[in-house]
Amino acid sequence: MNTQTILALVNQNVGWSTKIALIMILCNILTIAAGRYAIQVRNLGTSISIAGLEEFGVTELLATTSLGHIIGAGTILGLKSTGFLI
Repeated sequence: MNTQTILALVNQNVGWSTKIALIMILCNILTIAAGRYAIQVRNLGTSISIAGLEEFGVTELLATTSLGHIIGAGTILGLKSTGFLI
């Protein structure tokens, strides 16, 4: 398929707002909380000593926030396509 045809099909009016930022932050926080208990092998890198996460390292934080951004992007696109976010 032609690239210009694909770009013409994509909805281009996705703007950034406070609602979208809050959804992304919430998805990241929930993913970090889930990863805190789901990751079995910890302390592979330097640990983070904030918010009581002494056993939670930088690698775990990067992994959970990466997954949180993927989940957040899917949530935002899903809510936009169903019309819940304007």
